[in-house]
Amino acid sequence: MTPEQILARRAWRQMALRDEEYHRLVEMLGRHPNWTELGMFAVLWSEHCAYKHSRLHLGQLPTEAEWVLVGPGENAGVLDVGEEMAVAFRIESHNHPIAVEPYQGAATGVGGIIRDVLAMGARPIALLDSLRFGPPEEPRCRYTFAGVVSGIAGYGNCVGVPTVGGELYFEEPYRHNPLCNVMCIGILPRSRLRRARAAGIGNSVILVGSRTGRDGIHGATFASEELDERSEERRPAVQVGDPFTEKLLIEACLELVERELVVGIQDMGAAGITSSCAETAARAGTGMRIDLDRVPLREEGMTPYEIMLSESQERMLIIAPRGKEEAVLEVCRRWGLEGAVIGEVTGDGHLKVFWRGELVADVPVKALAAGAPVYDAPASPPSDLEQRWRVPSLPEPTDCGEVLKLLLRSPSLAHKSWVWEQYDHMVQVNTVVLPGADAAVLRLKGTRKGIAASCDGNGRYTYLDPYRGAVLAVAEACRNVSCVGARPLGITNCLNFGNPEKPDVMWSFREVVRGMADACRALGVPVTGGNVSFYNESPAGPVYPTPVVGAVGLLERIEERVPSVFPGPGYRIALLGSTRAWLQGSEYLKVMYQLVAGRPPEVDLRLERAVQQVCRAAARRGLLASAHDCAEGGLAVTLAESCFSPEPVGASVKLPPELGNAAGLFGEGPSRVVVSFAPQAESRLRALCVEHGVGLLLLGWTVAEARLQIRCEDRVLVDEDVGGLMAEWQNALPSLMG
Repeated sequence: MTPEQILARRAWRQMALRDEEYHRLVEMLGRHPNWTELGMFAVLWSEHCAYKHSRLHLGQLPTEAEWVLVGPGENAGVLDVGEEMAVAFRIESHNHPIAVEPYQGAATGVGGIIRDVLAMGARPIALLDSLRFGPPEEPRCRYTFAGVVSGIAGYGNCVGVPTVGGELYFEEPYRHNPLCNVMCIGILPRSRLRRARAAGIGNSVILVGSRTGRDGIHGATFASEELDERSEERRPAVQVGDPFTEKLLIEACLELVERELVVGIQDMGAAGITSSCAETAARAGTGMRIDLDRVPLREEGMTPYEIMLSESQERMLIIAPRGKEEAVLEVCRRWGLEGAVIGEVTGDGHLKVFWRGELVADVPVKALAAGAPVYDAPASPPSDLEQRWRVPSLPEPTDCGEVLKLLLRSPSLAHKSWVWEQYDHMVQVNTVVLPGADAAVLRLKGTRKGIAASCDGNGRYTYLDPYRGAVLAVAEACRNVSCVGARPLGITNCLNFGNPEKPDVMWSFREVVRGMADACRALGVPVTGGNVSFYNESPAGPVYPTPVVGAVGLLERIEERVPSVFPGPGYRIALLGSTRAWLQGSEYLKVMYQLVAGRPPEVDLRLERAVQQVCRAAARRGLLASAHDCAEGGLAVTLAESCFSPEPVGASVKLPPELGNAAGLFGEGPSRVVVSFAPQAESRLRALCVEHGVGLLLLGWTVAEARLQIRCEDRVLVDEDVGGLMAEWQNALPSLMG
């Protein structure tokens, strides 16, 4: 046994490998690994890369539809949107990095997800972000929040990809482990679609982009451990981004694809050269020979271990046709990028790594990329689950107008302009519906079509009931896309959980996947890929189980899009869909009573599908003046937000007796949309509702005086100046952030 093998035998636990995993590795190799090989297996067998605890359950998710060109297993999902065009999209997490380095953690999360979409041959055209932090009254939480937003803005603005939407929540369980999930959308001609496969024995392996340094080494294993008091020491595991190089990389890669110089392409993300080489070879059933002496380095004295595991940013692996190497390198030079032929595709199924003429690693690619064990971890509900569902008897509010103001000031509901004003959301001039609407809308240039996108998820719901919480997340993401008039075509998910080795965490995960699968099947929406992020946990406990759903939909004619705010006076206001609402798990309970309790609403998926069908059909027929999803904060908050037009609009609303209480005003529930329409459209809209078995409850009118008045019988429940409400809503986050 060599000294390196002896050292490796002593170190596998430090690399987050279990004893049985190390023994499995030895059995697969027929020997003990050396130090470099052990590091390669440690990162690719980490939870972050191998999905050891989740893979068994993710197979429940529906992934196929006639319009799905690429489903799970590639860098991003790809959907056919007609006219020989396709849309690529995916969501990823960068949770642990932002906990120790907010700016760079967020910035490199943006860079990584952009490259995932680029790897499909798509031009990235939009970003959305889903963010979770602890209470903003806490200085550390404000620091992290500000740093993350600045990192997203700094990278996205410089690279020239607009951030067009997202969501933001503040909850106690995210205090020590904040969440940063970033979604990217790209467009491509179908003919330009590429896969991450190292096909063609003898083809060249070319590294394109930045030089390789020591940053990010073991970032994947860092993301596969709980955060603790030593996490600050792991700053070297957080990469450093360069958006200007990324912009050049985007243009160079798209030109290489356009010129048919790419057989396969892969982002160098987690595990760097190791993962990109092993995964592309494994997908193609080939092998690879790599010479590390050819890898451009930016630091002296780097070892093979460091070169193979570096997660330096802005790098792509290109599999190029043999004989076309100089053409590839010429494109790189023209875009001011480094390019180096570092190896070739082989047919022996092994990844062989040479350094200074010596073979320093020789491992089967299938063992490396797909040989990690799959665990069926024990799962059981939390012992206090039924206690979580209990809600004490509470009095009715005496001043509903003041309650409405408190809810509008709640950081999770307040206006997010403090965030998106830091983002360039108009670069590339595709953005038609700006941040703040139910869904962003982007034009597909050269066509009349548009793409709608939304990010949604409520961790509080999922904490209280993971199955229902997951169904609600899928339903709301698709409903938001439907509210602007688009048909949901697919979703991507980012599943953020604590330690999967704890039975209650694994039970929550399994219930979330089950709920997501049921909702997607009922709504006819496939899952094209996503990300599982485990070990979001600190000594203070785990985060809420937080499934984030990114939905993408298609508008056949972009001029049919529906705004989310009232256009002016003289329009009818109605509640489309369900009239039921629950206070359990609501923002009302949290804001008014500091209670996270109750069982969240159960979704009637048949009704949910029908409500969304009515929204889309009404949009196509030009029947709707506005449509706004009725979600957190309930009907009163939705009505107020609908009044917040650039020129504030008033609303006079009369509720039926069953809605004239706290639940009717501030309760939350699915399958509900507040719509406005011209009086002459009422009969046609009502006929459409009857056709689909959907209710339409007339509430009142939009009025010229900018006041929101909500009555029930002879009682005035709310009578507030819209400008005053809007000021509460707009100023909440800026005042918290100073």
